[in-house]
Amino acid sequence: MSSVVATRALRAVVAVNLLWLAGCAALRPTEMPRRPPAEVRAELVSRMPASVDDRAGWAADIETAFAAQNIEASSSNLCATLAVIAQESSYRAAPVVPGLARIARGEIERRAAAAHIPDFLLDKALGLESANGQTYDERLATVRTENDLNDLFEEFIDRVPLGSTLFGGFNPVQTGGPMQVAIDFAEDHAEDYPYADAESVREEVFSRRGGLYFGILHLLGYEVDYPSPLYRFADYNAGWYASRNAAFQRAVSQLTGTDLALDGDLISYRAFSISNTERATKSLSDRLEMDEGPIRRDLTKGSGPNFEQTRLYQRVYALADTQAGERVARVILPGIELESPKITRNLTTAWFAERVYSRWQACMRQPGAG
Repeated sequence: MSSVVATRALRAVVAVNLLWLAGCAALRPTEMPRRPPAEVRAELVSRMPASVDDRAGWAADIETAFAAQNIEASSSNLCATLAVIAQESSYRAAPVVPGLARIARGEIERRAAAAHIPDFLLDKALGLESANGQTYDERLATVRTENDLNDLFEEFIDRVPLGSTLFGGFNPVQTGGPMQVAIDFAEDHAEDYPYADAESVREEVFSRRGGLYFGILHLLGYEVDYPSPLYRFADYNAGWYASRNAAFQRAVSQLTGTDLALDGDLISYRAFSISNTERATKSLSDRLEMDEGPIRRDLTKGSGPNFEQTRLYQRVYALADTQAGERVARVILPGIELESPKITRNLTTAWFAERVYSRWQACMRQPGAG
């Protein structure tokens, strides 16, 4: 081969490799070319139910959240967002919670009993006049949304001495907004919040724009390699990487014969406490050829994306695949029963994920611009 031909061949190989690398880079959400905002909003409007009020407003807030977080506005991601909104709030920025007044009253009475506060003293505190002229008891009887209840608790804690005794400055309302996102999650991820006029993260969660921003971050703001959005929906309910971690727990369970909760929680964060998953995994130390210290260290990486690169993860699955005679699943639906005063049925994370997944499928069948 002549030097000219060889040079051309080398350039062709380099060009092909550069194109391949560029293609790989394009798959990363942080490097995707951004679609025009008007195009994204038009697709969102077209995929929302016609019955939704102010579809243009919803679309604008969603598109702003995607752009601010540099998340790819693919049809799949847009439909994932719309599916969660439909499941969690039916497109209501402040969804009505059936029986909320009864639930809230029960929580107050539970805390009063735990603090050994007599009923007559609690009744006296709730009988005080609130900022809007009603007594706290009267307002409590009429709350319909978590936003209403949040405002009531914030005022009660701030203005009534007994409020601080009951709640210690801790507002028991911990989720809100159209995607029912956790307030502590929002407060932990508020550094890049794009709205300069926001007064507090808690208040923003109860707004449409804030609830959507933090809900989209919780749904799509982390990297996973799942075979279906079904598992991302499970993670939305159970926590980031829960579906991956539940599969790891099942592999450990099968290797050790230990009955483990497949909840995605690999370690206990309580002081002087060790989780059953950690205990079972450490029992494999000889077979894993790992000491207990490195096992613990690798388990702590279960809350992030790098757990799959750890020696522990790879060794556990090497053993599990060998024992099963086939490649065992690396992702499963977590086995979690949902517990909340707002839930009146026996529901699970799998139920939630499957409901949202069916909504996602219906959304993807809708005509869209993307």
